[in-house]
Amino acid sequence: MRQTDAQGPFVSRRVALAAGAALLAPTLAGAQSYPTKPVRVLVGYSAGGAVDAVARSVGQALAASMGQPFVIDNRPGAGTNIAVKATIDAPADGYTLMVAANALAANMALYQPMPFDAERDLVPVSLIGRVPVVIAANAGAPFNTVQQLIAAAKTKPDGISFASPGNGSTPHMAVEFFERAAGIKLQHVPYRGGAQALTDVIGGQLPLVAINALEAQPHVKSGKLKVLAALSPNRSAVFPDVPTIAESGFPGFEASVWYGIVAPAATPKSIVTQLHAEVQKALQTPAVRERMAQVGGEVLPGSIEQFAQLIHSERLRYEKLVREAGIKPD
Repeated sequence: MRQTDAQGPFVSRRVALAAGAALLAPTLAGAQSYPTKPVRVLVGYSAGGAVDAVARSVGQALAASMGQPFVIDNRPGAGTNIAVKATIDAPADGYTLMVAANALAANMALYQPMPFDAERDLVPVSLIGRVPVVIAANAGAPFNTVQQLIAAAKTKPDGISFASPGNGSTPHMAVEFFERAAGIKLQHVPYRGGAQALTDVIGGQLPLVAINALEAQPHVKSGKLKVLAALSPNRSAVFPDVPTIAESGFPGFEASVWYGIVAPAATPKSIVTQLHAEVQKALQTPAVRERMAQVGGEVLPGSIEQFAQLIHSERLRYEKLVREAGIKPD
């Protein structure tokens, strides 16, 4: 009897531990099993562009490491707002993500009433990378460098035109930032997409175009365009001989296109943390790095907090620009 009494507390403790483990097991299994089905990745741009290409590359890497398909769902339109709203309205369970770009920050200022609050309605998962906007000129344009362009623009304010993929597009906003830094004024001619803008600049209707590096590349190779500068802190892999805007006399200036993954705001922190870690691993793979280089960019490893700060700072930057320049979306 005495032996039984002596063992009683230990028996009770084992029973309690076993019961606690049984209660905890489903929670641990649930955390470890994500994802258990395909993950949808929204992209606010058409298939075939730089954002789509990067999204597919990262999605393939995540599928390989996490054991489930990451399915790209292209939802172009309304300056990416269609895709953003679809992401915000989706269940916050980790099975709907979005590869976003600068428009996520800019559209809160461009569209009124504000269509969403990215800092409230979404949670940053991970930065992916950045691709430079380039200023390119018709092959016969009378300037070959940014400094020559600035000198020409100062002799005739608003007398030199530049094409862009549209009002409020990232390339348009990039040149607006550049104009303020350089103290010049160019005449903006918006198009509905980059293809027609490039066609008219190549044809000589306009001297300049602001476009992402990937879209400019084939026309530079053919000799129909020349790139004056990349509006990024580092030289582009697509145009390694082209100076950056910092090297052209504007240290600290940047107007790149950045890409990152976001999710609905209430997505469990454990899933966000897991996805972040997996994206960081994906950014180290040769396939993803090579794809980023092919579109003219570079990967951007970093913390969730760094991505959140980027969205916040870009929001403030675009709000100021839209207000001062009176920019309206197409």
